[in-house]
Amino acid sequence: MKHNFKCFCGRSFTVDIEEKINLDESPDQLEKICDGSFMSFNCPDCDKRHKPEYSIMLEWKSKKLNLEVLPELERGEFYRRKKDKSSVETIIGYPEMADRIAVIKDDLEPVVIETLKSYMLAKAEENYPDKDINAWYIGKTPNGIEFHLDGIKQDEVAVMVIPGEVYENTLADFKKRPKNETFTSLRCRTYLSVQNLYRPDALK
Repeated sequence: MKHNFKCFCGRSFTVDIEEKINLDESPDQLEKICDGSFMSFNCPDCDKRHKPEYSIMLEWKSKKLNLEVLPELERGEFYRRKKDKSSVETIIGYPEMADRIAVIKDDLEPVVIETLKSYMLAKAEENYPDKDINAWYIGKTPNGIEFHLDGIKQDEVAVMVIPGEVYENTLADFKKRPKNETFTSLRCRTYLSVQNLYRPDALK
């Protein structure tokens, strides 16, 4: 679908957006999501790069993933939706989309990754109570699972490596007690994210 986009320089131009992407059939799009170049457009006049967010569907049958990706601007609207029985998973914002795709690509359990994020953010907030901190999955390392925390210092990220055994123990706990509040509090209907712990009371 074509969308009209206006650059800060005043130039308007049209971008063509695929509303549904099959990642098995489009490995180039998968690569772009992973390297951060997905849905990037340069202004024809000033060459400024833009990364607008539009609603899209991602299908990845080989990973049993069917994902609804909503723009960050629609976060409040999602929380206000009436309950539905959709089987399609939801992600809000392209950064979270890239994060989830990386987790699935590495064959890890998203619930466990979001749980580990919640542990790290709770600790970070104890030390930096006035900071708006985010945690992002980076990948597997020989020493465990690497996360980056941003928002503690301007233009810097804190690197955290969680030992593999912590992931495995949390996974075992999830499989044994999936309805424990530790895990269920991370989900709002079709949306699984540590961000659900921080939504305003008015949206709960």
